[in-house]
Amino acid sequence: MVAITAATYYSAYSTTSSNQATSAGQTTAMSASAAGAASSSTTSAATSITLSDAAKAALGERSYASVLVDAREKLTALLEAAGRKSPLQNGELALDVSSLDSREIYAIASDSTFTADEREAAKLEMQRRMEAALAGPLAIARVTGSYTNLYTAAASFLDSLGPEEKASDDWKAARAAVTEGLKQLDKDPKALPEAGENDPVATYIDLLETRGALDQSMATLATNARAAIDKRIAEIHAAGRVPSFKANAAAGTYVDLSGLSSRSLSAIVLDEEGQFSSQEVAAAKAQLRSKSSAVLMAGLKSAGQSSDPTAFSQNVISAFSSLSPEERQAAGWSDKLYEAAVANYSTSNKLLEMFNQLSSNTSANSSSGGLVGLLG
Repeated sequence: MVAITAATYYSAYSTTSSNQATSAGQTTAMSASAAGAASSSTTSAATSITLSDAAKAALGERSYASVLVDAREKLTALLEAAGRKSPLQNGELALDVSSLDSREIYAIASDSTFTADEREAAKLEMQRRMEAALAGPLAIARVTGSYTNLYTAAASFLDSLGPEEKASDDWKAARAAVTEGLKQLDKDPKALPEAGENDPVATYIDLLETRGALDQSMATLATNARAAIDKRIAEIHAAGRVPSFKANAAAGTYVDLSGLSSRSLSAIVLDEEGQFSSQEVAAAKAQLRSKSSAVLMAGLKSAGQSSDPTAFSQNVISAFSSLSPEERQAAGWSDKLYEAAVANYSTSNKLLEMFNQLSSNTSANSSSGGLVGLLG
C-alpha cells in the first residue's frame, strides 16, 4: 500500500518513493463510471466526474459539526453491518465506505475524534476515489494520445470535493499543479505535462505502473457482504417475516442489495469461497446487470448529445477500464467489448480525419465546382 502521512492523499501523491503495494487492477463503482459518462462534453467522452447543483448544495449546506456526527454514525453502522471493529485489515482497507460523501470521508481522515485505523482507512479511501476518477480517462488518453481530458477529469474531481478539504494547502497545491498541466496541454495535448511534485495525475500514473490500482480484496468484500446479508436476514426473522431476494415476490420481505457497491456485488457473484446461496448470487447478478446497463445507457445518451463521433467509443473505453478484472468478469464484460470500442474509435476517428480533409479540399476548390468538381 502507499503510506499516507497527511490528512489527505495529496501528500502521498507528491512522491513515488512511498511503500508500494503489489495489488493490481483498476476499480471504481459502476455508478461513478455512469456519472463520468453522463458528464462528457463535445470535446471528450466520459472524462470527468461532475456533481449536480443539488448534490453540490447538499455537500455544502451542512455544518462541519453535522458532518462529523453523520460520519461517525454512518461509519459505525457500516462496521456493525460488516461485523468489524476496525475498517482496516493487515494495513489495507477492509470496509466498503463508498456510501460516505467526500466531506464525511475527509472529516474521518482529519479529525482526532476518530481512531488511528479509521483515519488511515479514510485516507486510503480518498486516494482510491482519486484513482477511480482517473482510471477511465487515463485509458482514453492511452488510446487517443491526448492527456487534456485526463487533466480535465482531475480538475473536475478536485473541484467536486468539500469546502473543508478545498481549504487545505494540499488541495491548493494539487489544484494548482493540475491547472499548470492544463496550460501546458493547450500547447501540446500529446505531451504529459511537467507540473511539479504536487501533480496528482503524474504521480497516479507512476504509482499505477509500480504497484497497480489501490483496491480492496474480493475475499474481504465477500466476508463483509456475507455479514451484512446475515444481519438483514436476522432482522427480518426477528420481525416474524420470511426473507426474499425477489423484489416483486408475493410473500416475504425483500433483502435489498442495491446499496452494495459494484465491487461488493461482484464478490457475491463470483463467490470464490462458496459463501452465498444461489438466490443471493442471482440477486447480486441482477443488481450488477442493472448497474452495468445504466453505465452503457448513460454513455450512449451523452454520446448522442455530443458532436464527437467517437464519444460513445470513448465512454465504453472509460467505463471498461474503470472496473477491476473481477468486476468485469462478474458483469460479463469481456475483453472483446474493449477491443470493439477501441476499433470503433479508430475507425470513427479516421473517417472524421478524412471528412475534415475532404471539407478543407472542397473549400479550397470551391471555384472548381465544389465537392462535385472534386469528386470528378
